[in-house]
Amino acid sequence: MDLQKVMREAVAPRPKAARPIVMIGSGGIVHDAHLPAYKKAGFPVAALVDVSREKAEGLAKTFGIPFATTSIAEAVKYAPADAVFDVAVPAKAIPSILPQLPDGASVLIQKPMGDTLAEAVEILNICRRKGLTAAVNFQLRWAPNILVARALQATGALGELHDMEVSVSVHTPWELWSFLSTAPRLEILYHSIHYVDLVRSWFGNPLGVYAKTVKSPRTAELAATKSVITLDYGSDKRVFIATNHSHDFNPKMQRSFVQWEGMEGAMRAQMGVNLNYPEGRPDNIEYIVHGDAGWTDVPVSGNWFPDAFMGSMGSLQAYVQGEAKTLPTSVEDAIDTMRTVEAAYLSSEQGGVELPGLGS
Repeated sequence: MDLQKVMREAVAPRPKAARPIVMIGSGGIVHDAHLPAYKKAGFPVAALVDVSREKAEGLAKTFGIPFATTSIAEAVKYAPADAVFDVAVPAKAIPSILPQLPDGASVLIQKPMGDTLAEAVEILNICRRKGLTAAVNFQLRWAPNILVARALQATGALGELHDMEVSVSVHTPWELWSFLSTAPRLEILYHSIHYVDLVRSWFGNPLGVYAKTVKSPRTAELAATKSVITLDYGSDKRVFIATNHSHDFNPKMQRSFVQWEGMEGAMRAQMGVNLNYPEGRPDNIEYIVHGDAGWTDVPVSGNWFPDAFMGSMGSLQAYVQGEAKTLPTSVEDAIDTMRTVEAAYLSSEQGGVELPGLGS
């Protein structure tokens, strides 16, 4: 396999000339991922908005952002005409923020696209009504090792894919996100949604969903933090997501990976950010094809956090500027990720099939 060719093709879209960004929200994800990614990519951030002036001004100073405010209206007035708005706030706040943005604006919306499918539909309708060019920040699609995986598959060396597995067994410090302490939906909506979206990006919409999400006795005060989701792509494919966020024993047996199997080979990508969060471990990807003596490591430049955030913003800007033909995580596509998530919750609530009787 020509690994040099694979690496050349494993790139996310990038605008030729980046547009200025207006950042709405200054939470942990903005500090840890959005702003470091934009700094690394050379995407200029023109303004930052947060309900807390102290947080807005502090983060603006840290990252050299020239304007900080508590008012979206002030930020809109200050923003250049070609600005892209990055809305990184809890899902409940999104429907109240989008109407305040200029009609026809370009917007990157933090996932999830609402807390429920009904809220997602509301967000979709707002975007349509205002003529927004809007994408949802399902940035796992743009993680460097996922881009390598796509380039590997594009070579044809693995053959037709028939199996995709996401396995996560880690300790996640949910206390870092205070707004999740009372969230009625947690694991699938705020974590496995990334994997649902990733699966859809490889196989499209599933025929159906079988799922069970449960609470952990180790975090009994929280909503469900462990899930198993099987996505139905017919009788010749096995696709599932299994997550456990309360494995807080020795980290030796923790795991966090996506694995694909084809007729001729397989590949596995480690998602290091989930391991020893928030410090994380490096991402990697390995592959094997029939005839190989063992697995081969492929060079990966960067990690899911923060590098994938360059891809989600870059793909939006490239599309807006006519330099990319598609917007993969547009709200029109993201609504189907939300539909799949909703199906998972419905399946979990409805339960499985009872054991049949033995007859007379």
